[in-house]
Order: sequence, then structure tokens, then C-alpha cells
Amino acid sequence: MLEELQGNGLLIHHWDTDGVCSAYLLLKHLSNKDIKNKTPGLGNYFLTENELTEYQAFDFVIIADMALPKENILTLAKNAKVMIFDHHLGPVIKEVFHHNPVIKGEDPNKYPSASWIINDYLKNPVNLFAILGVLGDHEKRIQNNSLFSKIINDFCKENNLTFDDLLNMVFLIDSNYKIGDKVEIENIPHLFLKIKDHNDILNNSKWNKNLTLLNDEISKQLEKPTEEIDGLLFKKIHTQYSIISTITRKIAWESGKNTLVINTGFFDDMDEIYVRSSKNLEPMIQRGKLLGYRCGGKKEVLGSIVPKEQTDSFVQELIDYLK
Repeated sequence: MLEELQGNGLLIHHWDTDGVCSAYLLLKHLSNKDIKNKTPGLGNYFLTENELTEYQAFDFVIIADMALPKENILTLAKNAKVMIFDHHLGPVIKEVFHHNPVIKGEDPNKYPSASWIINDYLKNPVNLFAILGVLGDHEKRIQNNSLFSKIINDFCKENNLTFDDLLNMVFLIDSNYKIGDKVEIENIPHLFLKIKDHNDILNNSKWNKNLTLLNDEISKQLEKPTEEIDGLLFKKIHTQYSIISTITRKIAWESGKNTLVINTGFFDDMDEIYVRSSKNLEPMIQRGKLLGYRCGGKKEVLGSIVPKEQTDSFVQELIDYLK
């Protein structure tokens, strides 16, 4: 079906490792097509009116690793053929080609990333970029998945790599969105088309500088106190960098407890809220959407952007739900 696409195309992808690796896999497969790639404004899980207006000039639109609102998709579909490749929760959008095994009832453990879903759809062999997308979304916890632990270990042996090498590549790639470099994010899939091997990622001087800066900021934020409320770990941070998911992940995975983090410093008029939990967060994701917030995630993860004056009330709902 991808081969049948005609005209000028747009590829919209997430800004993290899974998103840029997914974009690379698609661009490589469609190298004979005229395709421009874009990521939404960093932190936005939707398209703005300006973006929607600009993007309606394309003949086809591919969306990778993003559960954009249905209204956005249907607007794009008025003038273009739309294809979605994703693994996040959300409704099946029947009006377009929507390839997401997870929301169609398949085991999420078999489809841990959009990069893996795309690589499988393209019938590619296991490769660095399919695997980096998986590690980008799961980091060390993927080692608890017996199927993918073996796939990754075998790949490392065949390519003289270690798991930590792969993880460091993820951190380097993700450093670009965490410092807010949208231009570099959109350049990464094209850079991947040119690199010789994994060493070009590990030795990227710009990304290594990013990572040093971010690690210092993460350490500073982690040193601030974390409260415990009815078994829930709660932390408030104030930073200009997009590190809330990293901080939540570190606290939750090291403690084994449900964790909620608020960042008051990324947006002027909004707060970021991020939750990791052993309890199914789907009802609260739907609740956030019902309240009109930018809200998304998976069973174990909720990410939301909330007007500052409504943060406390939504946080209280989350705490009550997680008790």
C-alpha cells in the first residue's frame, strides 16, 4: 500500500527515539517518493490550526508514533490519503489506513514500539533502528520481556554491541527533544540515511554536549524532595527542559511505586503532568481528554498538559484514582 502513494507527501512523527527511528525506516523504504518530514511543536500531541492549514497541501500524509486527535486526522484526510503507524492507545480511526495492532487487541508485549510495528509491516530483518525505537520507549525494562530480551541480546552479539551501547544511543538521540531542538529532530532521520554505523551516533559531538547538560539538570531536579501520598510518590519540578518523562521513569522504576511528577517550567501558561503506574491509566487518560486537556499515553503511562489554574484539581483526581 505504501508503494501506491502518489504525489508529494508529508511524514509526521514523534520527536523521541521511537519517532525518529520510525521516520527513518519509512523514508528509507520510500526513498523514491517526494516526502517531507515534520514533528509537531514539542510537547504538542495535536496539530495547530497553522500546521493543519500548511499540511493540507500534501497528496499523502503518513503519521508515525503519534496518536493525533481524530479531528486532526479527518481534517488531513479531506485532501490527502492518510496512513497511521502507531502503538499508543486511542480509538481506531476507520476513515483512514490505521495500522496499530495494540488497539486492535494484540499483545502490547509483542509490539513495544512504533519502530518495531513499522519494521514488521515492511518485512525488514531485525536492525539497529527497529531496536533503538524499542529501547527508547522501554529502556532497561525491556529486559523483563523474554521475547525482546532475546532478540536484543542476539542482535548485540551479532554486531559486537552491548545493551548499554544501545541505551546510550537512545539517550543521545533523545537529548535533542529534551533541550528543545526541533530542527535537529527533523534532521535526524536524514542523518540516519547517511551514517556508516552505530559509532556515528555514539560519537556525535553535538548530542554528547546536549547529554552532559541534561544529565546535570536531571541530577539537580532529582535532588529536590519527593513526597509520598498514600503510597504514591509525588514530585514537583521547574525546568525549561523536556525531562519530566525521564525523571518520572527514574523515580518509578527505582522505587517500584506509582509516581506522579509535575513540571511548572516548560510552558508559560500550562503545566506538564506525567504519571507511571502499575494501575491501568486508560480511564484517567480518557478523563483528561474529556476535560479538554492534551492527554495521552499507554496503560502504564499518562502524560498531560493542563492549564496552570486547573493543575491542582486534575492532580487530586489522579491521586484519588491511584490510592
